[in-house]
Amino acid sequence: MVVETVWVRVPPSALEKQIAFMPSQREILLINPWIYDFTAYDYWLKPLGLLYIASILKEHTSCHLSFIDCLDRHHPLLEKKLKEKPDGRGSFPKEGVPKPEVLKKVPRKYSRYGIPISLFLHELSQTPRPDLVLMTCTMTYWYPGVQLTAELIRKTFGHVPIVLGGIYASLMPEHAHLFSGADLVIKGAGENEILPLLRNLLGVGFCREVEFKTFEELPSPAFDFLRDKEALPLLTSRGCPFKCTFCASGLLYKRFEQRSPSSVVSEIEYFYEQYKTRNFAFYDDALLLDKEKHIVPILKEIVRRKLPLTFHSPNGLHVREIDSELAVLFKEAGVQSLFLSQESFDEKLLEKSCQKVGAGDLEKALVNLEKAGYRSEDINVYLIVGLPGQDVSGIKKSILQVLRLGARPRLAYFSPVPGTEEWENLIKKGYLPQDADPLLHNKLTFPYLWGDFSPEDFLSLRRLLNEP
Repeated sequence: MVVETVWVRVPPSALEKQIAFMPSQREILLINPWIYDFTAYDYWLKPLGLLYIASILKEHTSCHLSFIDCLDRHHPLLEKKLKEKPDGRGSFPKEGVPKPEVLKKVPRKYSRYGIPISLFLHELSQTPRPDLVLMTCTMTYWYPGVQLTAELIRKTFGHVPIVLGGIYASLMPEHAHLFSGADLVIKGAGENEILPLLRNLLGVGFCREVEFKTFEELPSPAFDFLRDKEALPLLTSRGCPFKCTFCASGLLYKRFEQRSPSSVVSEIEYFYEQYKTRNFAFYDDALLLDKEKHIVPILKEIVRRKLPLTFHSPNGLHVREIDSELAVLFKEAGVQSLFLSQESFDEKLLEKSCQKVGAGDLEKALVNLEKAGYRSEDINVYLIVGLPGQDVSGIKKSILQVLRLGARPRLAYFSPVPGTEEWENLIKKGYLPQDADPLLHNKLTFPYLWGDFSPEDFLSLRRLLNEP
């Protein structure tokens, strides 16, 4: 089963007039917009959903595709070479910009992350005039990047139809419809919406009729559009069966689906052979679930094929699933960057908000990982901070507990995600209005604008970890 998707469109206007006069040569431009935020860092971040759509378009349409990545850290025309770690992580280019009025009270610098505007305009000048533009946006509070991109497209090409998808469009379709600058907004997974939409806009002669019934049936992402392929993201599954009160996974994907281990490994080997990619980041929300039928055979086959690769887990791993066998397989297969999802040691909080982890799970996982050859100080443990009702003293106890176990605490700042249980509670309690600007969803607003503890408490937590 594929997640139901809908698309919201503007009233009939210049969009229909523009489409009516399209030339016979169909050009589609795909764009990954800028990030506007207080902080941003590239943890193997790529526009994976957009690249899946690009692959579908390559296989099932006769359109010519162009791609511009505003977050391209490796653009050859960047004046300054950016710092990068051997595993592919690195800093984005950035430029300080004025803070929006609603964020004035947050004492942090605000920036636009990505290539300079002049370089983006240069890319547009080298691109054939598009008949259609497809864009994505991840965080709801990154929508200013979409607005700027749409504005520059209009100035360059006139009224070109713009379609927006991604997490922002899925969680806040009405806001995206009104404020993003896009003409059409796709809500949810778009693989079964994009081709009918193009047939409607461009004509039946340019697109095949195809329906994808499972995630397994999708073609591999079109990574050939990326300039640097030393490190690539992977999705071996979509969705998550857990219902954590602060997580949007269940809203974005109604069903938890895992790909077959054979297709996952074949895809990995193909990217290694085709692009010489050596670093892969698992972006699953529930990578270790049903492990004996999924991740265990994947890792065993990677070991059997002797693939000289390194793997990373930035989304966090379910600690209760890490037994001694899995820990050894991690080591043998080259899983290097371990990020574990503990969230808290407050049992009441876990019972209420996050039942994927329990008492003693982290200790057992760390013992198994150390026996397999990992150093505890190299293992990262996510702890949530800022969850409504969360006590500062409890957060400090969780930090100290991770430190006592020898691992590295990583603070995961709570962001109110529209549609989640925590979001609804914040609305009911009056912390946020129902129509709050998505900029207020930013993870760094809570201690300054609406959180349960003070900026001083927030700073004390960061000092405990020696964070800047």
